[in-house]
Amino acid sequence: MERTSGSATLDRDSALPLWAQLHADLTRRLDAGEFEGAFPGELQLAKEYEVSRNTVREAMRRLRGDGVIVAERGRRPRLAAAHEIEQPLGAVYSLFASVEAAGMQQRSVVRSQEMRTNSKVASQLGLDPGEKLFFLERVRLADEEPLAVDRVWMPGTFGAEFLTVDFTHTALYGQLLECFSLRIDDSRERIRAIVPTKQDRRLLDLGPDQAALAIERLASAREEPVEWRRTIIRGDRFSLIADFPPKSGYQFDLAKVAGASHESDVKSS
Repeated sequence: MERTSGSATLDRDSALPLWAQLHADLTRRLDAGEFEGAFPGELQLAKEYEVSRNTVREAMRRLRGDGVIVAERGRRPRLAAAHEIEQPLGAVYSLFASVEAAGMQQRSVVRSQEMRTNSKVASQLGLDPGEKLFFLERVRLADEEPLAVDRVWMPGTFGAEFLTVDFTHTALYGQLLECFSLRIDDSRERIRAIVPTKQDRRLLDLGPDQAALAIERLASAREEPVEWRRTIIRGDRFSLIADFPPKSGYQFDLAKVAGASHESDVKSS
C-alpha cells in the first residue's frame, strides 16, 4: 500500500532486509523524479519509513555506490550530476575539453606545482634518473564535483614557464602549444579498473565500494617524450566509447593482468 508521501510501507515479515527494501523504494522514487528538488536527510527518511538511522545509512551507502546520490560528511545528501563524461577510444583525450564538451563547468584544485625528482618517471621519459622534472597534481572538478586526480610529470625544461601558470582553469596542452609551440602528436595509454588508495578516495569523495579507472599516458611531441601522466578518475562519472568497422575490434594485452589489484602511486624520490 502506498503512502500519501510517495513512500511504500516496508514489510518487516519479509526475508528481504529492511535496508534492501528501503534502497529499492528510494530507487523507485528517484526513477519517478520525486526528489528533483531536494533529497531527504537521514532523520527525515528514518521518520518517514519508521526505521532506524542505521537502516537508512546502509540504504544510502548503496545509493552512493550506485552513483545516484552524493552524501558528504556534514552536508545534506543530493542527487549526483546527471552528466557523464564520455571519451572516445583512439583519441588523445583532454579532460579539460571533455568536461566542457559535456556542457559542464571545469575547474581544478592545484595540490602541487613544483620541480622534483622521480627516477621511475624519468626512465619513462628517457631521462637520467636524477634529472629534475616538472610535477603538477590537480583535483579536477566538473560542475564543482570531484571527477579525477591528475598527476603529470614533464621534463624539467618546461618548469621555467609552467611553474607560474595558473592551472585552476587552464588546459595543460593549450599552454604547451602557447609557450613552446608543441602539440601532442603521439601517445600510448593504459586504462584499467583499480581499487583507489585511501588518499584518492578522500580526494574524489568515493565510498568504500566505489571503483575508479586509472589512465596512464606517455605522450610525445615531434617524436620526443614530453609527458608521463597518471589520472585516477571516478568510474561513475566517466566512460570510454569505441566505434570501429565490423571487421576490427579490441586488442587485449593480458601479459600484465596478474598481480595485486590495489593501487599504489609512483612515489617521488
